Amino acid sequence: MQPLILTHVSLVNSLGEGVDATLTALRERRSGLLPCSFRLSEMETWVGQVSGVESVRFPPNLADYDCRNNRLALLGIEQDGFFSAVKSAIARHGRNRIGLFLGTSTSGLDATELAYRHRDPESGALPLSYSYRKTQNTFSLAAFVKEVLDLDGPTAVVSSACASTAKVFAEASRMISAGLCDAAVVGGADSLCMTTLYGFNSLGLLSREPCRPFDAERDGISIGEGAGFALLEKDTSISDPKAVKLFGVGESSDAYHMSTPHPEGMGAYLAMQRALESAGLKASDMDYLHLHGTASKANDASEDKAVTALFGSKTPCSSTKGWTGHGLGVSGITNAIVAMLCIQHHFLPGSLQTRSVDPLLKSGYLIENGTACVDYVMSNSFGFGGSNCSLVFGRAT
Repeated sequence: MQPLILTHVSLVNSLGEGVDATLTALRERRSGLLPCSFRLSEMETWVGQVSGVESVRFPPNLADYDCRNNRLALLGIEQDGFFSAVKSAIARHGRNRIGLFLGTSTSGLDATELAYRHRDPESGALPLSYSYRKTQNTFSLAAFVKEVLDLDGPTAVVSSACASTAKVFAEASRMISAGLCDAAVVGGADSLCMTTLYGFNSLGLLSREPCRPFDAERDGISIGEGAGFALLEKDTSISDPKAVKLFGVGESSDAYHMSTPHPEGMGAYLAMQRALESAGLKASDMDYLHLHGTASKANDASEDKAVTALFGSKTPCSSTKGWTGHGLGVSGITNAIVAMLCIQHHFLPGSLQTRSVDPLLKSGYLIENGTACVDYVMSNSFGFGGSNCSLVFGRAT
């Protein structure tokens, strides 16, 4: 594929607002996970909840879009100078030549849950102020961001569970390669809601403590939320020594089971292999693998088998979900930005919360932070139903 440069990124999650907040927390090994107190939930679990979402100043002219998910998106757009970066890109390319490809899993489902609690006691009708189209509908996210950023290029929303905001990189790459746009804003948002919390609880997948990826005694995930965005552009003259490019994308759909990954990691293996082929690189070229690493028994075991089959047991790898929790639909963009930080700062994040790596897992899993020359990173995002996506990022110069 044609490499694309990440000219600007933004991020918000339970570690704080802005990319630097995440980098600082990673370096200090400070988690954003706290005991769950979201809404009316009464379950014993930990979550990565973003603070201050309720106090976000929402644009009055876009009030119909007001929901937790779009508030997170707005908070993300306001970080790291991202809004200004998009405006500069519009001046370079034109607003109709910048694509918008976003991902989410539940979108504004929280708004529907709140509306349901306030339905008419006699008719059961939802409040007149509730708008499904501008909140819960998955395209609500793109429609809202499109208005905020004043974009008019090709626009789409991917909702493929935990691979959503990884797959948007692949979508943008294809659209730019096809000549339908010259640049793209990719990313997305995912927010906590009761349906997600109780849904994963019913599957027996929630940990009662902060999640422990690849740990011998791991017992489930910690759900998180957040938003992140990246501006992708065609390769131009690059002078910034910290510039990072997207070199390869790989996707697969193994459809082994509705919620359980293929036990041998078949879909994960294919996604990683295709990402390497797309980038024109070998497994030995990867300096670090940012794993999906959810801390569930089946997911970690499946990913480990795929990783060891392709990379062996020496390539450094880890998951950062012990810091942020599993952001579900936003995990792909979060992983991608962490991969970028690893390259820029020669940084290898260990695995927070993990005490002892499961002896049955054979990959080169890191517990402690480290430093190394990092030129290429693969970032994995694997979702329900076997929706898999791997991305290869590398140093631009």
